[in-house]
Amino acid sequence: MQYSRKINIFHGRTAPEEGILVGYGAIIETHQLPIPIPHVLSLISYKKRQYINNQWRVLTPRHNPDDTLYKQLSFAIRYEGINLLLFKKLFQKLNEEEIIALIQIEPLGQYSRKIWFLYEWLFQKHLDIPNLKTGNYTQLVDPKTQYCINNGIKSSRHKIINNLPGTINFCPLIFKTPKLEQHTSDDLRRQKLSFLKDIKKDILQRTSAFLLLKDSKASFSIEGESPKSKRTARWGKIIGQAGIKKLTKEELIRLQHIVIENPRFIDMGFRKKGGFVGEHDRNTGEAIPEHISAKWEDIELLIEGLIDTNNILSNDEIDAVISATIIAFGFVFIHPFEDGNGRIHRYLIHHILAEKQFSQQGIIFPVSSSILDHIDDYRKTLEVFSQPLLDFIEWEETKDHNITILNNTIDYYKYYDATKQAEFLYDCVSD
Repeated sequence: MQYSRKINIFHGRTAPEEGILVGYGAIIETHQLPIPIPHVLSLISYKKRQYINNQWRVLTPRHNPDDTLYKQLSFAIRYEGINLLLFKKLFQKLNEEEIIALIQIEPLGQYSRKIWFLYEWLFQKHLDIPNLKTGNYTQLVDPKTQYCINNGIKSSRHKIINNLPGTINFCPLIFKTPKLEQHTSDDLRRQKLSFLKDIKKDILQRTSAFLLLKDSKASFSIEGESPKSKRTARWGKIIGQAGIKKLTKEELIRLQHIVIENPRFIDMGFRKKGGFVGEHDRNTGEAIPEHISAKWEDIELLIEGLIDTNNILSNDEIDAVISATIIAFGFVFIHPFEDGNGRIHRYLIHHILAEKQFSQQGIIFPVSSSILDHIDDYRKTLEVFSQPLLDFIEWEETKDHNITILNNTIDYYKYYDATKQAEFLYDCVSD
């Protein structure tokens, strides 16, 4: 098979210069993997130049990997990080004999061991390969490239430390971009606590009450609602209690019951039918999705995964805003309820920031207010996930102009790149 290929344009994306596509992009193209193209692709420059921008990582000819699957994967893991969705879809294209042969090319090499671990972790089955007896442990996720947990679990079989920030049932990943690194180094938590310690208690209480009410109003406004002041105040009170109750399925359903004032026309609890965000054709009523929610049959497993991932993150020293991104945006992408998803999504941001003591309980960052001020950017941030997926989800319209998903889509909601969402959320928190 040919992997490397000369390109000027790739899937509508113009390369900064003519070069050779390598790494994950080349693997996706060669194996026709049904996944979104990574935000940043790798290109070998004919001009011996090396630089990176928002869409391309350009490297010199000496970085050009051999044109084999193993070398392309090794290159990708080194320079492009871990892409769980790609590995899942690639492994589904290969048989076990091919995967074992791939691993045995360099059986003690760190990239072979990572590939081996990922197969057995993703599919929860052992290949016919004996446990390693010797060798040093290596981290699965490179902490210089992507955010990961600090307290990884050692796999003695592979000599790998599993430091993924999630579980097999839910594990988005986030890259360490210059913007995010700047935000994390600014230490907003310390700045805020330093600022608040000099404010008198009565003033702080009044300010907190104002911010809670303001954020509650903003959260409804984002959904295009103008509720009565009593309802707004009630939701503001709930936001003020964020971080107190443990996140569970039951807690999510409780929050939905608080958000939805009149459930007469809504089936409460987790959806038992398809769902989408978008419009209907004015004349025919035909569904025009902008976001397709997770298959209703997958919701229980996805939410279990999300909650288990939250437990891992809350007990680790991983950055609070990174954690909030993973959980809160993961929730809204799954869209487990018929209604109330957006407000609960924004509540979860407050919950995780409070749970990880990024903010004092009851003293919030007015995230919804900031989102409302940057509503177009918010929509674009959601579309970064939703729009590419539309090409990979097969669906048909129901008689009531809803949709039914026809193919297996659960992995798209388990494993995705949440970098753009993290950058947006950090901008809001620091606003």
